[in-house]
This record gives sequence, structure tokens and C-alpha cells, in this order.
Amino acid sequence: MIGVMSEQTIALVTGANQGIGYEIAAGLGALGWNVGVGDHNRERQQDAVAKLRAAGVDAFAVAIDVTDDASVAAAARQLEEHAGRLDVLVNNAGATGAWPQLPTTLDLDSARAAVETNVFGMIRVINAMLPLLRRSAHPRIVNQSSHVGSLTLQTTPGVELGELSGAYAPTKTYLNAVTIQYVKELADSHILINNACPGYVATELTDYQGFRTPQQGAAIAIKLATLPDDGPTGQLFDDEGVVPW
Repeated sequence: MIGVMSEQTIALVTGANQGIGYEIAAGLGALGWNVGVGDHNRERQQDAVAKLRAAGVDAFAVAIDVTDDASVAAAARQLEEHAGRLDVLVNNAGATGAWPQLPTTLDLDSARAAVETNVFGMIRVINAMLPLLRRSAHPRIVNQSSHVGSLTLQTTPGVELGELSGAYAPTKTYLNAVTIQYVKELADSHILINNACPGYVATELTDYQGFRTPQQGAAIAIKLATLPDDGPTGQLFDDEGVVPW
């Protein structure tokens, strides 16, 4: 496990000021890691860092708006100056878009915003952080996905995945597809890249309607962030194991 390396592990979790992201940061910090709390809301971010530090986590703030090139580039420069490398990147920042999301009445501006955060934001952050990850002895990338992004589950009779989603669910399908392309391109590297399904979690993103706690939702991302060097790559996981694409 990379959590027992003699050199302190450096992690960045985006969208980490509350909810699942905060619990991922807390869980990784409990391993003794140095955890960057990435977010664009400075007030919430500072509160989260203070709370984590009070709990004994070696946390630091990373100002990052995943939808903004300059912000992401600045975050990469901060990490370069902070440690000169990055061991674990957890792309947790996400957006749902406005509801309802019937395809026939879909608000395209809202859908574009969801794609910008959930897909292009992930690409933007990975590409900016990749030089730092390449310097790590045990690099890991975890992308926050969802069961609703699985085309297999979406087309399996009897599987219930909630209301129709013409924006949010397809962004997770797109995210999954892009992840596969990263795995193929980086096949000759030692970077493990996997996607996590946290389940239906009660957070601000779900208007607190989920039946799982943020801590429960964070568990699979923490597991994937701490995979051994011979662990899997290029797969989608939930707490029970592999989820079909």
C-alpha cells in the first residue's frame, strides 16, 4: 500500500470542501498523507482545512476551479512548489446540471456546464497534474463516476437508476469513456487510473436525498487511491467490486 511509503504521500482531492470530497480528504489524511483540499470556494475551503487540521490531518488548501485553465495551471504550480510531485489525484469535483433532465426539454446551457465540470474539468486537471504524477513512485488517479454512467446498467431491464437524466448521467458515461482512453495512452507508465461509484449519497449535490453517508461514499475512492502497485487499472468500481462499463 502506498500509504506506508517512507516518504509522505502527497494527494490532491478536488471538490473537497464538503461532502464526499471532504471525507476522501479525511480518510487519506488519516493514513498520514499530506492532502491538498482543492476547491474554488475559498471560505468553505478554509473552513474544511481548519476542520481537517483540528482532526490531525496534514491538510493544505489548493485554490482550483476545474473549469478554468488558468486556475488549474496555478494549482499545478502550487503543487510543484509544495512538493515537486503528486502521488494521488482524486477528481471529485462534480456538477449535476439543472433538473428535470428530460432529453426532449433539456436545458443545453445547464448540460454544457455539467460537461465542463464533470468531463472537461477532469481532463484539464489530469493533463495539468500529469508531469507531477510522473515523478511519483506510486502514482494513482481516481475519477469520481457513478452507476448512472454505466451503459450496461442503463440498458439492463429491472435495474433502477433514478429519474431520467439527459445531462448528468451522460457526463459520467463520457467520463468513463475518456478514462479508458487515458489508460490506453498511459499503458506504458506505472500510473493506475480507476473510476469510483460512491452510490446515492446525501450531499448538497443530491439535495441531501441520498441514503448513504458521505463517509460511506468516500470509501471506494480511498480504496482505489491506496491500491498496491500490482492493483487494477482502467476499471469502474463500487464497494462490491467491478461495475460494468
